[in-house]
Amino acid sequence: MFNFQGLKKKFLSVTTAVAVGATLMLSTPATVDAAKRDLVGAGIGILIGAAQAKAQIDANIKHYNESETGRQELYQDFRKKYGVNEDPTYNATLDRVMSNLTTGVARIDPSITKKPYLYFVAEQDSVNAACSMGHVMMVNAGTFKKITNEDEIAAIVAHELAHGQRDHVAKNNRKYLQKAVTASVVSAAIGSTVGNSAVTSLITNVALNQSVAHGDRKFETEADLVGFDYMIHTNYNPGACAAVMQKFVEMSNGAKKSAVMAFFNPSDHPDSDKRRDAYVKKLFEYSGKHVTAKDGVITINKKTFLKVAATADMSSAERSYFVLGNLAAAYHNGQNKSEATVQNGIVMLGNQPIIAPVDGDESAQEIADKLNAIK
Repeated sequence: MFNFQGLKKKFLSVTTAVAVGATLMLSTPATVDAAKRDLVGAGIGILIGAAQAKAQIDANIKHYNESETGRQELYQDFRKKYGVNEDPTYNATLDRVMSNLTTGVARIDPSITKKPYLYFVAEQDSVNAACSMGHVMMVNAGTFKKITNEDEIAAIVAHELAHGQRDHVAKNNRKYLQKAVTASVVSAAIGSTVGNSAVTSLITNVALNQSVAHGDRKFETEADLVGFDYMIHTNYNPGACAAVMQKFVEMSNGAKKSAVMAFFNPSDHPDSDKRRDAYVKKLFEYSGKHVTAKDGVITINKKTFLKVAATADMSSAERSYFVLGNLAAAYHNGQNKSEATVQNGIVMLGNQPIIAPVDGDESAQEIADKLNAIK
């Protein structure tokens, strides 16, 4: 929020300094008094202009973030700006993910039902997703092209829902606008004019064109952690959060940061490997501190359990986080009290599926036996 008292103190400090300097340099009291009057007048203009700007910012943020008219304006603007992809598979996947996650979020944050999300698949090739003010969301077509696992797509969308539910974009836009508008108001006040129409134009431009900017690393970290909590209230594998970050690490290895990675690891986001490790820590805690994984190796109760094999579309490390997610859920839900068994080629712990072995893995029975020995 804009600090009016701080500005006033800062202005009075500058006024005093200039007045003292003027006393040393100028020969007549009348000249000093005139300089003081000019500075005080400018200061009053700054304070009034800042108050007006704050009121305009709050009104515009409220319009786009809370009113149905404003939400629809943003939704239509984003569709026009980024294009709409009508691919039936992409849209069906996004519909399903949004439905499942909305149900999960509502279990811990019922407010989601009061402002349903307006979302679409954007006609963009980069791996990207964004949530604007007013619960307006888009997921790029490139995300569905490069990430085919629905659980991983759900992890991405859960992160965006966290931004929306915590009003991160509205808070960031307000902070950004207050800095930008205050600078403009100071300049205008010194010139004896405050351009209200110019301020309104700036606010509208930011709302419509910069709403996808997150801009705050603290909010990114919070969105990751809140998104994880959303995932564990669905049937999606919570290990997908770490798995998709592992995928981003592998996508960016040996290459400069590109448009493909622009959303997931820009300067305002922690590095993907750090985000992955934070998710692994969450999975460890979710399991009651029983299971973890690193470099494709899964550990149970501090004992090595399994090194999983890679598949055609998933590295050993990425796949290990899905197994970790299953194990974490099993321990969290008390399924570890049951024996590990093999059912139709799938290793089960109680009624929780753990792993379906592929070429390169140990056999299902060998894995079940090891799990029973150390669980």
